Amino acid sequence: MISHRPFTSSVFIGTSLDGFIARADGDIDWLTSRGEAAGDTGYHEFMDGIDTVVMGRATYEKVLTFGADDWPYGGRHVAVLSTRLEAGADPRVTVYRDLDELVRGLSARGTERVYADGGQVIQSFLRAGLLDRLTITTVPVLLGTGLPLFGPLGGDVALTHRSTRDLGAGLVQSTYTIDR
Repeated sequence: MISHRPFTSSVFIGTSLDGFIARADGDIDWLTSRGEAAGDTGYHEFMDGIDTVVMGRATYEKVLTFGADDWPYGGRHVAVLSTRLEAGADPRVTVYRDLDELVRGLSARGTERVYADGGQVIQSFLRAGLLDRLTITTVPVLLGTGLPLFGPLGGDVALTHRSTRDLGAGLVQSTYTIDR
C-alpha cells in the first residue's frame, strides 16, 4: 500500500450487470449503444474536476481507435501505466512503468485530482489504497464473459454508499467512497 500521495483518485465507469467493462476482445459497443439512450450521465461534470487521467495500455489503445480528432482529454495530463508502451511514443501522454513511479511523477507535477480508468489500473489502485471514490454506471445487459471491473484485491475494501440515481434507459449509477 502506498502511504502518501497529495492527490485524490476517482473512478467513473460503466459495467454490464454481471460486472464486465468490455467484452474479452475489448469491444464496448454494448456500452456505447445503450449509454447514448441515457443522456447526461454526469461524465462532463466529473471531468471538469479532473486534472490528470491515468489509464493502462489497453485503455489507451482503445481510446486511439476513437480517431485522431477525438482525443477526449484535451487540457489534462494523461498518464499511461505500462511496461510495454514505449516512452515518448505519443506526446500527449506520459508513460510510467509502475505505481511507485506514477505516484512520484504525479506528486512532482502537483496533481490534485486523478481519474483512474481501465480495469487493470482500477484494480491496481484499489490494491494499493490509491482510490477514494467509485462512480459505477450499471448497464442492463449480461455479457456472461469479458474483462471484469474487479479482480483479486488482497482483502476486503469497505465502501460507503453516497448516492444512486436512475439515468433512464435502464441505466443505474451508484457512487461510493472508499473507507479508510
